[in-house]
Amino acid sequence: AADNITVWKSLEIPIDRQWEAAYQRFETPAQEIAKFKHRLDFLGYREWSRNAHVVELFCGRGNGLHALAELGFSNLAGVDLSEELLRSFTGSTPLFAGDCCELSFEDNSCDVVIVQGGLHHLLHVPEDLQRCLSEIRRVLKPRGTFCMVEPWETPFLNVVHATCRNSVARRVWSKLDALAEMIEREIITYQQWLNQPQTILATLDDLFVIERQKIGLGKIMLSAQPRK
Repeated sequence: AADNITVWKSLEIPIDRQWEAAYQRFETPAQEIAKFKHRLDFLGYREWSRNAHVVELFCGRGNGLHALAELGFSNLAGVDLSEELLRSFTGSTPLFAGDCCELSFEDNSCDVVIVQGGLHHLLHVPEDLQRCLSEIRRVLKPRGTFCMVEPWETPFLNVVHATCRNSVARRVWSKLDALAEMIEREIITYQQWLNQPQTILATLDDLFVIERQKIGLGKIMLSAQPRK
């Protein structure tokens, strides 16, 4: 492994090359970093110590880590199943290849844990969600912060889905076509996630006290503290 990559558990998960290609057509790294910064503003990053130990799960190529670094955070770490994706990260932030449902961080060792668009890829909800969120609560300090951004069924998202089914719209709007292809290639876990809002919220409520929450434009964004 590269000097900044620690392999917790080698799972050899194959990368969906077509999904990755669609994702890169959907937005540039600079656009994604700007998007992440905007989200972090709502999630309350201005209140966090710049020395806080901040971990991003399902970090992929690491643009969320770049966003955090540009906002002044230096004690960062990223976790993803795919060692190959981690290898594409351009930086020296410590990275860990392994299962986000089986974290190797010590109890009460993290100030902030962030997930942006990873939980809806879990194979089994609510079982895997319960495992992942329980691990996040375990590694967070008692007054730590969990931040989550995931797709959520809203009127806006229903319009987006309908537009994605319009072949003419896909031909003339490349960003829409990229989004439609991503949805098609992750449709099983994506629909599983969208179809269980009450179960997801109940699982969150069992483990965390939500401090900020916003649902709109096809997303749920929230920050929360571990429930005692």
